[in-house]
Amino acid sequence: MKKVLVIGSNSFSGSDFIDLLLETGRYEVIGVSRSPEKSELFLPYKKRNSNRFTFHQIDLNKDLDQLKIILDNFRPHYIVNFAAQSEVAPSWTHPDQWFQTNAVALTRLANLLKEMTFLEKYVHISSPEVYGSCEGIITEESPVNPSTPYAASKAAGDLSLFTFQKNFPFPLVMIRATNVYGAYQQLFKIIPRSIINIKGNKHIELHGGGKAVKSYIHIRDVSKGELLVMEKGVVGQIYHLSPDQGISVKEVVQTICQCMQIPFGSLVKEVEERLGQDKAYVIDSTKARTLGWKPTISFLQGIEGTIEWINTNYTDIIQQPLQYVHKE
Repeated sequence: MKKVLVIGSNSFSGSDFIDLLLETGRYEVIGVSRSPEKSELFLPYKKRNSNRFTFHQIDLNKDLDQLKIILDNFRPHYIVNFAAQSEVAPSWTHPDQWFQTNAVALTRLANLLKEMTFLEKYVHISSPEVYGSCEGIITEESPVNPSTPYAASKAAGDLSLFTFQKNFPFPLVMIRATNVYGAYQQLFKIIPRSIINIKGNKHIELHGGGKAVKSYIHIRDVSKGELLVMEKGVVGQIYHLSPDQGISVKEVVQTICQCMQIPFGSLVKEVEERLGQDKAYVIDSTKARTLGWKPTISFLQGIEGTIEWINTNYTDIIQQPLQYVHKE
């Protein structure tokens, strides 16, 4: 049975990927995250109660020695790294912290891994934000042009990783996926937040009127793409995961309102655009599709599933923080 170490296992994307790994029955998995393991409300894999999964609380900024012990004992075939400071707006307040996690700690990790010969693939989860405003056809060969501290820190980390891949037997493969969504997502994100606000009869704020174009793709479609790249991706390559077309944030909220049978204009409030907000977020995913991947969950299906998750768990959800909480 192959072994996988998932870094950032508490994250929305990391936890869904673990759930998919356990679903296949082909992997033994260790998850590490800097915070204590979350509850079943946000971690779908916990419902499986699998004896093929183990969790360790590890902070890449502080606990690299502990991670090395885990690596030496577990000797994973694959490492998939979701860990990052990942919010755009707060990165303007504490930019140094974003660079510390997304570039400095990442470089230390790569330096640790660069000669671990048991490692078949290191899959790094990057972000299309590194390209800046993704207008036109953005391929994996497009230059990085970040416009926020978050994006710049991710770009710096990406470039650092490739220096190790070029000079050592470091089996790097990189993934840049567009806007993921679905059940179990952080509650401050636009889709769950809009659903919760509608249920609570509260205003939904549309920054810049919701004109920004995003590429929303269901989390399980992305996890399947990540699994395929982990198994079949070519070392040294970047792979994009994206839907067939983009959609404006305004259209996203309109779809949610329609599904919940609420007039769009009744709760929506336009506010100023965020600093550094990119106009478009659309990338080409032809390379991943040639491996055999394609998204299969429609946006409407995904929204309905997210609404169902919130409806089912609403009593517990409204007891949680509904705003972003910064952790250094």
